[in-house]
Amino acid sequence: MRILVTTTSFQDTPGPHHDLLAEKGYDITRERGPLPEARMLELVGDFDALLCGDDAITRAVIEKSLPRLKVLAKYGIGLDKMDVVAATEHKIPVTFCPGVNHTTVAEHTFGLLLAIYRDIVEQSNCVRGGNWKRLTGHELMGKTMGIAGLGRIGKEVAIRARVFGMDVLGYDVFWDDDFAKKHDVERVTEVDELIRRSDVISLHMNLTPETRGFINAERLKLFKKNAVLLNCARGELVDSVALADALNAGQIAGYGADVLDEEPPKPDHPLLKARGAVITPHIGSRTYESVVRQATMAAQNMINILEGKPALAQANKI
Repeated sequence: MRILVTTTSFQDTPGPHHDLLAEKGYDITRERGPLPEARMLELVGDFDALLCGDDAITRAVIEKSLPRLKVLAKYGIGLDKMDVVAATEHKIPVTFCPGVNHTTVAEHTFGLLLAIYRDIVEQSNCVRGGNWKRLTGHELMGKTMGIAGLGRIGKEVAIRARVFGMDVLGYDVFWDDDFAKKHDVERVTEVDELIRRSDVISLHMNLTPETRGFINAERLKLFKKNAVLLNCARGELVDSVALADALNAGQIAGYGADVLDEEPPKPDHPLLKARGAVITPHIGSRTYESVVRQATMAAQNMINILEGKPALAQANKI
């Protein structure tokens, strides 16, 4: 069996996932993803499985992988970079890893929020530079957090927000009433209301044609002037140019993000130098604990399909 592994955290982090692959004696080719379509097209065609992260797994890539390809094993949850429809048409199972990184991403969300609310990045850099500039920050207690997308990660964010003494508003098409009652999360059925009432808006939605550009120039006008936007979901949920303009104009106070609409970004990406922006390089789920959980599940999913067994989690029906 020939396997292409592209996810870097899978490769770089020690753990039992490496043993799982070694025990099977696979012929493994390793690349440093995420890879664009052009590079994927150069590589595929002679692999039984692709164990991938956020690489461009397009229809063209899938069709060039045939007839040998037997499984697309996603390391992670989001499938927006993968043409699941094309895979299903060609009867290729798509496996993924739900439920393995919600704790890690929720913690990272609050890391970004605290960095902005307490000016941690700027003040740390100041001290490193030999200066002692002290800025006055804000408390989280008593603020209102609006969570757009109350799935696994959104729920973990809500739990932590309540511990910080924040009021929590939630928006989701699929509402978990039991969870909301248990953790005192108020349901808001209109996005615009969520934005108007929130001091912090945190995005935890899937990227779909309907949610692309979810935060645009018009919605940015609804934000409180001192509001902070957080995005540990997908960069394409926001209009980067409109958001950069709003930040630089002081229309909103800050943007904490672990994702961009272009990864890695070009040096002139509008959000890289925007006022009040704290950007990390898509590491929200990258902890030793989470990587081992994701990588082990991704590897086991792939192995199960290759051996004719059900995957632990499969995104499509064949």
